[in-house]
Amino acid sequence: MKELPAFCSIHPYFRVNPEQMHKFDELMNAFVDKTQKEEGVMFYGFTSHGNEVYCREGYINAHALLHHIDNVSELLDEASKIAEITRLEVHGSEADITHLREPLAHLKPYFYTFKEGFIR
Repeated sequence: MKELPAFCSIHPYFRVNPEQMHKFDELMNAFVDKTQKEEGVMFYGFTSHGNEVYCREGYINAHALLHHIDNVSELLDEASKIAEITRLEVHGSEADITHLREPLAHLKPYFYTFKEGFIR
């Protein structure tokens, strides 16, 4: 076992207008395409249950996470026309969370500070 490496993640939960799910599917593809070009992304993907969509995404640090949000801001604006974010979580080290609190405050996320763990 190895100690869990430092990284931070953001977890938006979307409720999509059911009639617009096909459009949100297109947006998911656009989000993935745009995010794949980012250097600081560790993992990124979507899961869904009906019209609820969840995005699992991890970044090497808070700076990479903020770069991502800036990079996909136009897509987020498009998504907000057909879906609402029902919950937003940010997970990371205390240093990363401290760095993210102010720039993400307008999104009203729940902040979680890493306590203990490992990776195999």
